Amino acid sequence: MTHTMMTSVKVQKKLHFKMQQRIISDGYGMRGKSKWIVEAIEAFLHLPDYPTLADIAGDMDQLTEMISIRMPNALMPKIDQAIIEIRRNYPTIEGVKSNLIRASIMQRLIRQPTSVTEE
Repeated sequence: MTHTMMTSVKVQKKLHFKMQQRIISDGYGMRGKSKWIVEAIEAFLHLPDYPTLADIAGDMDQLTEMISIRMPNALMPKIDQAIIEIRRNYPTIEGVKSNLIRASIMQRLIRQPTSVTEE
């Protein structure tokens, strides 16, 4: 059994809706939401410009929808390192972890193919 940690993040209503649609169309089903988001975070952390993208996500407003995510404990050190890197580049940024998760979701919606069954 994989040990996980629960976390929550607020997102815009439209982003939440598009994410739900994409999770379903990608074949994950609503029970696969956390897996989809974790994969988005892992891919996001490989982008060379992820600190800038996380900073841009900080400009989002109307964060009315709360989503809860189960993240594997093994991912947490990677997120902690990313937070340090983002703070190094943008020392005044607030809510770094939330911005990182929001930016990961947005980038997965923008960058990746739409179905896990296409591969």
